[in-house]
Amino acid sequence: MLRDLRVRNLGVIEDLTLSLGPGMTALTGETGAGKTLLVEALQLVLGGRAAAGLVRAGATEAVVEARFELPETGSGPGGEVVLSRSVPASGRSRAWVDGRMAPVGALAEHAARLVDIHGQHEHQSLLHPAAQQHALDAFAEVDLSAMTVARRRLRLLDERLDALGGDARQRAREVDLVRHQLTEIEHAVLRGPDEDEQLEAEEERLAGMQAHRQAAAAALTWLAGREDGVTANGDGPGAHDALGRAADQLAGRAPFAEWEGRLRATLTEVSDVASDLRGVVEGWEDDPVRLHEVQARRRLLHDLRHKYGPTLADVVASGERAAQQLNELLAAAEEADLLAASRASAEADLRAAESAVREARSAAAPALAGAVGRRLAELAMAGARLEIAVGDHGAGEPVQFLLGANPGEPLQPLQRVASGGELARTMLALRLVASGGPATMVFDEVDAGVGGRAALALAGALREASAGRQVLVVTHLAQVAAFADHQVAVHKLARGARTSTGSERLGPEERVVEISRMLSGHPDSATARAHAVELLALGRSGGQSATGDGRVV
Repeated sequence: MLRDLRVRNLGVIEDLTLSLGPGMTALTGETGAGKTLLVEALQLVLGGRAAAGLVRAGATEAVVEARFELPETGSGPGGEVVLSRSVPASGRSRAWVDGRMAPVGALAEHAARLVDIHGQHEHQSLLHPAAQQHALDAFAEVDLSAMTVARRRLRLLDERLDALGGDARQRAREVDLVRHQLTEIEHAVLRGPDEDEQLEAEEERLAGMQAHRQAAAAALTWLAGREDGVTANGDGPGAHDALGRAADQLAGRAPFAEWEGRLRATLTEVSDVASDLRGVVEGWEDDPVRLHEVQARRRLLHDLRHKYGPTLADVVASGERAAQQLNELLAAAEEADLLAASRASAEADLRAAESAVREARSAAAPALAGAVGRRLAELAMAGARLEIAVGDHGAGEPVQFLLGANPGEPLQPLQRVASGGELARTMLALRLVASGGPATMVFDEVDAGVGGRAALALAGALREASAGRQVLVVTHLAQVAAFADHQVAVHKLARGARTSTGSERLGPEERVVEISRMLSGHPDSATARAHAVELLALGRSGGQSATGDGRVV
């Protein structure tokens, strides 16, 4: 509830502090004293629109601070929150929550759970469809647990499906693509990262076979000579014979033993080379079939490198990744199928739960509308009609309250009702028959056009609404003020050449004087005082009549 409200340099208010308690508090005073300005100050600190013209003449800024006491709840202990708002004469306003700077929107977020302001103001929670729906549910005691669980389950399933990525068709396309890539790499049966180099060498040999044999034959002639014992150029024996003869010249000579050994070793190596070259000359033949196979294989490897990496090692790594990705996709597809089946079941559960809620809301809507209508009749709105529209699908959302404030007027959504007084009384009637809402309610203009027995009924209704919560009422009606638990008189003070607004919390005798003034304009009138005393006594008794039936007469 609102414990303290301090306002500085706002309109005619120079510096004013209100300390408030539970129950019903009436704010009274002459017209123009600044009562509604206090409501506007509260509206500002709850995130309402700020106008530089509200700043007191000569001041640089207006400041409003409000301290709210928070009740204990099932989710944690109580506490308090302090909201502050500064409106400069020029520039943008600033906001604070518990002493820390915050966006103005943060004030509005707190407002939704702290205060309902009823009248020509913005902070009326029942103007919002969500609050109207909550009011109907609270009145009918609608069990939302099954629907809440079903919606949560469906949301979690959708989140898991989204995390898998794409829809079933997209996943199927990805599986086909990855499987094709893996199959292409596996069917290639790669023989190692250097297979292409080996094939290149073999292709070069096969493609130049005739020239290779000719070169080998010529080299063999130089090494071994021809049958006539001379080399190809006719200058003498081949290298093999020349090395043998050189070694023979050194044989048996001890100083040349090392060189003889080296020549004999070289002779052996030359013999081996000559033997290999002879095998090439005699054994190598043209093999166009193998050449075609090698060239085709090299083209295949080139295509794989072009698709999956610059080297065959990269192609092998791509195949390993494709195998892993395929396993993951197949697992995801299987999980998606299971989730899709679970989602279909969750949707069916949700439809059933929403249908039950819609039926409960539809059944309770006429009863709530009738109860509010009866309350409106007691609050000088006998011809008013309230209807509650429940949607035809799902859970019946949105729920919308429609009001025809006067006979013959069409039904309109609450937010379109023009009269602040009529709207405030409708909100009061709703709060009386439907529980919930913020702990603090503020009524401004609720008594507009009300008098006589209707004024007593209004006063009794406001007092009833204050049971278990805090109700602040800006009123000109003595009956309403008399029914309040507390009364604060707002008045103007002249200080030198300036006028400012002040306030005073009234005691029992001061309340008699103030209510006398409200009744007759003459606080010293004995008749008015007697009437004021009678009203206060009626208020203290809760508005019971002499018959004791609990009704105001």
